[in-house]
Amino acid sequence: MRALRYLYRVPLLLLHLLLLLPLTLLCMVPLWAGLPVGNERLEHRAIRAWSAGLMRIFGFRLRREGQPLPGAVMFVANHVSWVDIEILHSQRMMGFVAKREIRGWPVVGWLAARGETIFHQRGDTESLGGVMHAMLARLRAGRAVGVFPEGRTRDGREVGPFHARIFQPAVEAGVPVQPVALVYGEHADAQAVVAFAPKESFFANFLRLLGEPSRLARVCFLAPIDVAATAGRREIADLARARIIAAPDGTA
Repeated sequence: MRALRYLYRVPLLLLHLLLLLPLTLLCMVPLWAGLPVGNERLEHRAIRAWSAGLMRIFGFRLRREGQPLPGAVMFVANHVSWVDIEILHSQRMMGFVAKREIRGWPVVGWLAARGETIFHQRGDTESLGGVMHAMLARLRAGRAVGVFPEGRTRDGREVGPFHARIFQPAVEAGVPVQPVALVYGEHADAQAVVAFAPKESFFANFLRLLGEPSRLARVCFLAPIDVAATAGRREIADLARARIIAAPDGTA
């Protein structure tokens, strides 16, 4: 069955990249990128549609639960794999904070850069300072940002501790923080399947997931956190993690 899935998914992927990607880029031309389509910009609607289509090719049946907040908001999610970014982009346009290595990944890295991603060199204090400044500027400009407070992907079996410092821009900008639980499989039983295997490269994970059976991917937008009503970024981090873990079929 894996060979059969490759037989029809690879041509669909090529079509998505060679035909639909240029159309998406055309929608991002500054001359008309800001045209309203419903309650969002044309370029944002195009990116969402392209990301949703990519995930369907990989067999993910997307289900949104809850609603993403409009305007300036910090979205925080558990981090399972590279597909997290595309799945979140399929639901709401946001500029992600991601490790700098992603910039070099085929297709996904280039798309991440076009999708307003803020790249961070892990372990580099100066880089982190620049990331925090960029996040604050975007939030104050009324735009959304998305972060993975665990700082890295894990094996999918647990949600790691959240780094509190990443929440500082939300505190300074006075914007809400909305936790998002990403749940793969009917009862989170595919978290480890979607996650990177030990020493598995991006390309190997990409190819493996392209041949996987179709499965449900739930994007659960949870109750937002009012930063003004908390004692600071440590409490915000703990609250966000607790709400993601407590989501139905979330991972402990």
